[in-house]
Amino acid sequence: MLQDAADRHRLGAYLRDRRQRLDAAALGFDGRRRTPGLRREEVAQRAHISTTWYTWLEQGRGGAPSPRVLDSLARALMLTEAEREHLYLVGIGHRPKAGAPAQEGISGRLQRFLDAMPMIPATVATATWDIIGWNRAARLALADYEAMAPDERNILRRIFLDPATRAAQSDWEAVARFLVATFRAETVRAGADARASVLVAELSARSADFARLWSENDVRTTGEGAKTIRHARVGEITFEFSSFAIDGRPDLRLMAYVPATAGDLDKMSRLCSEV
Repeated sequence: MLQDAADRHRLGAYLRDRRQRLDAAALGFDGRRRTPGLRREEVAQRAHISTTWYTWLEQGRGGAPSPRVLDSLARALMLTEAEREHLYLVGIGHRPKAGAPAQEGISGRLQRFLDAMPMIPATVATATWDIIGWNRAARLALADYEAMAPDERNILRRIFLDPATRAAQSDWEAVARFLVATFRAETVRAGADARASVLVAELSARSADFARLWSENDVRTTGEGAKTIRHARVGEITFEFSSFAIDGRPDLRLMAYVPATAGDLDKMSRLCSEV
């Protein structure tokens, strides 16, 4: 009981501290107030919970909040992923599931990191292979993600359902087999089974090749390897690719494609300078 009370006190203190750090005027509230930050009722409003319930949480009353409430509070308090994880740990004693991030997309800092590699195509993908971040080199060499609707940026859909993407692969079977095996492993690791099952059902119905490869139950890690694509303007380009985890976002993976030879680098240089 004493430990429970201490845990509730830590949660309340953390909520109060984060609440007092927010800029009321910037969030559309009256900025004239005696104390810094938002009022309790304003946080409750942003989190879509009752003011009474939020007040109890800050006062260490009312029991442990649900994951849904913690996620609502994380959004209301504009927490980073690390802060959201801490909220879960002090609130209910364990980390949030990786498959339910508090924020969508990638941070500005990560985008600037991608943009700092002008000759190296780089993308950021979810566990279900939705591309949510890319740099200019990736757009020129791999695909024009900016011109696509979000659901068209899914790599599995492109590989199995788009004839142009299929034709651009020098060894389509190897690429498809690799993607299906890593998809199976990543979705389980990241807790994205529910989202994956919808995509699996769609692709199984629309692609006999996907259904065949999925039935083999292969599992692989993303790791690293080589990939050759046929580009319409500069011909074949071979890349050595590497996969990187993103700290604080276990649901995401960064892929960097380094030109394999001096000749491949020259092709990338010509490709990037043409546009």
